[in-house]
Amino acid sequence: MKYPDEPDSLCTVSIIEPNVQEVFELDCQNKLEEDFLDNLEIEDKETKVFHYARFSKKNFTVGQKVLLHHSKLKFFPGKLRSRWLGPHVITKIFANGAVEIQSLKTNNTFKVNDHQLKEYRKGFQTEHVEIMDLENPIL
Repeated sequence: MKYPDEPDSLCTVSIIEPNVQEVFELDCQNKLEEDFLDNLEIEDKETKVFHYARFSKKNFTVGQKVLLHHSKLKFFPGKLRSRWLGPHVITKIFANGAVEIQSLKTNNTFKVNDHQLKEYRKGFQTEHVEIMDLENPIL
């Protein structure tokens, strides 16, 4: 609504007859807000789909050896220090994603989230490595 220039005429402002242009602008603004919110919901859904598609589904079985992520906060972690503890053996798998594991060193069992685990892969075997003795070269 347009306001009168003189303060005495405030009582004579017609509130019943709104300006058509203002109603049109409010309607356009409401439509823009609705479109914005719809586009925001669509973008959120697409972002979630993209984000969750990057996760690899981990399928663990009972008896499988796994490594546990060492998640303690360290201010100065060693560069070459492993962030994985283990190996541990899976003793039970729950439906909600929790996994019960048992340490091979201490035989303690505890529950962890399956996101903190990764498959344990045994290193190469050193039984068939040939040892060669090097001699000092003769000059």
